[in-house]
Amino acid sequence: MKSKQVGILAFHGDVSEHIETSKHAAKNLQLDIKVIPVRIKNIIRHLDALIIPGGESTTLFKLCQREGMWEDMGKVKNIFGTCAGAIMLSKSVIHKIPDQKTLELMDIEIDRNAYGRQINSFEKDIDTSLGRIHAVFIRAPKILSVGTDVKILAENEGEIIACEQKKGNSYYLASCFHPELTSTVFHEYFLKKIYQN
Repeated sequence: MKSKQVGILAFHGDVSEHIETSKHAAKNLQLDIKVIPVRIKNIIRHLDALIIPGGESTTLFKLCQREGMWEDMGKVKNIFGTCAGAIMLSKSVIHKIPDQKTLELMDIEIDRNAYGRQINSFEKDIDTSLGRIHAVFIRAPKILSVGTDVKILAENEGEIIACEQKKGNSYYLASCFHPELTSTVFHEYFLKKIYQN
């Protein structure tokens, strides 16, 4: 199988954790994946996939704009967004700040920081379509609604916390929690999708 290049947006958030988890996931699947930290726009055009970590969604947007990579990010074929990354994938955001933009790639509506401040962060075991995992929520958003072709992968007390969408030749995966902190399950799932897509 041909090697694939997976970029991790590397401005802030759990960058090193996503890099390590992606490498472990690739090893578990015996896939030839090159994991690349992304801070400049020249790299974006050569990626097979991009992972957008958590952090502060407005800051991430501004940094991507500053580096001139915003438009090219939207053209990456496979994108996995966690927490702030999920916000950046969404078509509609509740409580966003003025001038904050998203990539508008996934047909989801999301409420930014819906789970509250840092002090309201929590952990719990959750059931997902990929199996039971331990999930960490840090200033997490909530997915309020999804389009008809969006598949829900996990819920927390009736609220959507992970979903996926295939649009033509593109694939998008979003989670409100931080899978990179506890498991390789979601990263393995994403890497498999890159090869299937």
